[in-house]
Amino acid sequence: MKRRVFLKGSFAAGTIAVAAAAGLLTPRRLLAASWPETAFGAKNESDAVKALFGDTPVVDSDAISIKAPLQAENGAVVPIKAWTSLSDAESIAIVVEKNPAPWATSVDVMPGAGGLYSTRIKMGQTSPVTCYVKAGGKVHKAAHVVKVTVGGCGG
Repeated sequence: MKRRVFLKGSFAAGTIAVAAAAGLLTPRRLLAASWPETAFGAKNESDAVKALFGDTPVVDSDAISIKAPLQAENGAVVPIKAWTSLSDAESIAIVVEKNPAPWATSVDVMPGAGGLYSTRIKMGQTSPVTCYVKAGGKVHKAAHVVKVTVGGCGG
């Protein structure tokens, strides 16, 4: 072993040991955001939407576009792209009506970031995929039916 490598390793180990002894390397729990547990546990679309957005009124909207395949060959990986022309979008959620857990995903939108969300979801069977966008004190929605030939949620 080379002396220089040994000395560098010893110095690094000693520094870490001193930092740990001083309490500088204590583990801390970090979470990116609060987990919407009630939305994820909902068994139908209306309960998931209520858990995500509360009693905010839901309206159909032409300002939301969804790009998804008409027919997904594999329900385990269905690409979904949703975007909106609403300038004050606060959050975007994707809900799959006939999944065992309808809430698929959601994201909060930072002010000025624009309303574009692209993801891959799992689908158990042919179902409408609904995109909900919270903007301007309302929840706007649009839907697109995706036919699944091979189930992804246990099908």
